[in-house]
Amino acid sequence: MIYLDNAATTPMSAVAISAMTKVMQETHGNPSSIHGHGRQAGKLLREARQELAQLLGTKPQHIFFTSGGTEGNNTAIIGYCLRHQEQGKHIITTAIEHHAVLEPIKYLVENFGFEVTIIQPENQAITAQQIHEALRDDTILVSTMFANNETGNLLPIAEIGQILKQHPAAYHVDAVQAIGKIPIHPEELGIDFLTASAHKFHGPKGIGFLYASSMDFDSYLHGGDQEQKKRAGTENLAAIVGMVAALKDDLENQEQNFKKVQKLKETFLKEMADTDYYLNQGNDQLPYVLNIGFPGQKNDLLLLRLDLAGISISTGSACTAGIVQISHVLEAFYGPESHRLHESVRISISPQNTEQEMITLAQTLKEIIGG
Repeated sequence: MIYLDNAATTPMSAVAISAMTKVMQETHGNPSSIHGHGRQAGKLLREARQELAQLLGTKPQHIFFTSGGTEGNNTAIIGYCLRHQEQGKHIITTAIEHHAVLEPIKYLVENFGFEVTIIQPENQAITAQQIHEALRDDTILVSTMFANNETGNLLPIAEIGQILKQHPAAYHVDAVQAIGKIPIHPEELGIDFLTASAHKFHGPKGIGFLYASSMDFDSYLHGGDQEQKKRAGTENLAAIVGMVAALKDDLENQEQNFKKVQKLKETFLKEMADTDYYLNQGNDQLPYVLNIGFPGQKNDLLLLRLDLAGISISTGSACTAGIVQISHVLEAFYGPESHRLHESVRISISPQNTEQEMITLAQTLKEIIGG
């Protein structure tokens, strides 16, 4: 079995599993309890928050633990916009965002009368100039991803952050696909809200965090005073500790991981050199995601035949009830009539993958296409 769908979720690292196991075995108190067991749990929670803040170059009070990227995006977008709707009801985002960003914005538009400007990519890229030109006096939030989950394309985060220093709009960045892979310090980049999910960087599922530069957003989970009264509910201590351990491990090995993944990608493309294919990506992208298409080959059949061969990849777009959906990202790139929407697949690589796995993938693909 070869797993190459790491943009969907990653295998947990040994350090994350070890850290979680230790907490589950030794610390069963509620971090909010005042007795000894609770104080022990509370200490671990504070230490995890402090360590995570150090990794991001910020302070612990700016870190809020969530259930993952979707909750973080919803909290930042809906929480901030509802708090500030008297200052304006205009939002800017892009056509290539994850649905966990597009759907909360749609909810605000349909239920609270917000307006949204959706930036379309130009030559498979989003530019800071496009954001600048879309700004209005009543714009209160700009929301973009750091790296696209289907193509690996990087967005000009620092440039957008610099532009927004001259405008009152807040900047929300969905960093789910980038965190752990490249250095990210939200305060240096001019980011007001940043969301991340542990299972994208070899941590456990169901845990993530929201960086917020201030407390200036509404909570939509009520019933407890946890997370500075911004996210009610008992903290998932074992998962939090596992997430921080996974991120620390990824960041400590960031440079060598990046180089390894780049080499794995190059190995695969070298093996495919005599095959007819095209790539769906911009000039500035992470090597962890490779969106590739094969002329005349239906992507749903490719996925099925690779799966039967024990190889897991995806289209990168949403799958519902086993049906491959059209990629809204590729549709934004090439239009709804493009053949690429039905021919392209996503191969997403992890440092845990091997050179032999990439060679096997290439050989299997060529057998399928040739057959």
